[in-house]
Amino acid sequence: MSNQYFDFKRFRIEQDRCPMKVGTDGVLLGAWFPMNEGCTVLDIGTGTGLMAIMAAQRGTGRVTAVDIDPDAAGQARANAANSPWAERIDVVCSDIALFNAGFRYDRIVCNPPYFRDSLRSPDSGRNTARHNDSLSFETLSDCASRLLADDGRLCLVLPRDAVETFSRCAAAQGLYMSHRTDVVTAPGKTPKRSLVEFGLNCSGLKTELVSICGSDGMETSEYVNLVKDFYLKY
Repeated sequence: MSNQYFDFKRFRIEQDRCPMKVGTDGVLLGAWFPMNEGCTVLDIGTGTGLMAIMAAQRGTGRVTAVDIDPDAAGQARANAANSPWAERIDVVCSDIALFNAGFRYDRIVCNPPYFRDSLRSPDSGRNTARHNDSLSFETLSDCASRLLADDGRLCLVLPRDAVETFSRCAAAQGLYMSHRTDVVTAPGKTPKRSLVEFGLNCSGLKTELVSICGSDGMETSEYVNLVKDFYLKY
């Protein structure tokens, strides 16, 4: 059974009511996405509230966390309330397609569901979190173009083989990739995940490769430097 909570350096994530637990993907994205002090952040499909709380720790302005699942939204709200940055985090239970804050965000972050035709779980909440029926790439791209500031950035973590598909959907909404970091577990391995950034006004593409472990099996300094403000062991 998965742990019912996950302790970070400065906050705890309770996760007993969320179908998807704390994982490396969310931590990587929460630490990686570019941020200016005071910028507004929207976390779509927040789940436990992890990335919203990470954003608040990094020094954002207002953070809005949205989830369609009432249990997840309730747990995210409790986790935010118990964090040191409760006054800067708002949690909303809503379909993102219907959400409107009345302003546009400097950053939108999302660890989107990405399974399209794979076997379903008996757990309906886990299906919502993992399968993109409820949040297709087309819907996410459309919502981002509507909710993103003119000079804002949409930042996602995706399976490497889904990046091209999402990029086509994003381009149809005028969003273009400006930064991609492929993630490998060790040198020579094929990337399984990509951290990607899109914007409405982008020219040029920066690409990088991050390896979690080196050839010696030890975690690399680039990976440690990315997540050291959050994980207890660093």
